[in-house]
Amino acid sequence: MTLFGFLSTYPPTRCGLATFTEALASAIATGDSDRCVVVRVDDGVPADAAVSSARLRVDDRMLQPGDPAGRATAAETLAVCDIVVVQHEYGIYGGADGDEVIDLLQRLHVPRVVVMHTVLPAPTAHQRRVTEQIIENSEIVVAMTSTAADLLSELYGVPEERLRLIPHGVEEWTAQPDIVHSERPVLLTWGLLGPGKGIEWVIRALATMKDLDPQPLYRVLGQTHPKVLLENGEQYRRSLWALADELGVIASVEIDARYQQPDELAREVAGADVVMLPYDSHDQATSGVLVEAVAAGRPVVATRFPHAIELLSDGGGALVAHRSPDEVAAAVRMLLADPAHALADAELARSLGSVISWHSIAERYRELAAELALVGGLRS
Repeated sequence: MTLFGFLSTYPPTRCGLATFTEALASAIATGDSDRCVVVRVDDGVPADAAVSSARLRVDDRMLQPGDPAGRATAAETLAVCDIVVVQHEYGIYGGADGDEVIDLLQRLHVPRVVVMHTVLPAPTAHQRRVTEQIIENSEIVVAMTSTAADLLSELYGVPEERLRLIPHGVEEWTAQPDIVHSERPVLLTWGLLGPGKGIEWVIRALATMKDLDPQPLYRVLGQTHPKVLLENGEQYRRSLWALADELGVIASVEIDARYQQPDELAREVAGADVVMLPYDSHDQATSGVLVEAVAAGRPVVATRFPHAIELLSDGGGALVAHRSPDEVAAAVRMLLADPAHALADAELARSLGSVISWHSIAERYRELAAELALVGGLRS
């Protein structure tokens, strides 16, 4: 039996890392011989207690930023594990650029696997030092895209024998028999809202498509990111409504702030004509929403961030420039003009091996744990 440890944010916290860890740990814990322990990272947002089970225990003490005693306790909790999987983002651990995670990694004396959710191509000097120390204090570094793997190898010097490419997993989407398609083409974005999501560029694009009949309807699903809500309230959401009103497209924009349960979201995605990922970031190494859209067989319009370039270059939608309403509008027009071709492209993208179930991803981590055990953690 292998006991996996996880260090990450975790539901009921709602963020990409929390969702990722829940899906991966749950998939591992469904195995006949594996169990999981999760140490939750406090990202500064109040949350209820997480739900534990016989095979997946979530520690009820959260790791707080700026708390050396808490890091010692977290290390003690994870010390009984055979392997510890750490989800890394610069914004969730305490200290400058999240450098407190290094102290915790140094306290662990079991094989450490760090999953790099962001790999910066142009880090500051301190970000680079933090990344290099994370690499030094881990046995294996996991990238989720080829672009991220290349950066880790070429820019940060991760040796080939310690670098693994394990893609982002995805739940299997099932088409709902009760889908009611809108009379208007539906453009869809989902996920936690906040500046950087680029919703405003799609709204601006809508203003240039008033000649289309029927008019596209842009649906945005998602709560405001908890950290954004604490710092700025609903300012971003209000700015989107104001922009839609100013441009005369408010009747073509729907922003639903409810948290979508999986079956609700599956229906929404199945009923969409085009999925919109207009993110502002040029450096986003992975996007769970992108993988889910490709898995659902929906055409995607995305800005040219690394994960989108990797998944969509051979079909499945259209890549557009950042902050370019004109390119967004042109891509939507193209996909709506030939929906059969767009869906064929999307199905091609889905079949190219980009979509891997969480069950298969869990098996990759099991194989990694077995490899580490076999060679004594890879390093002496």
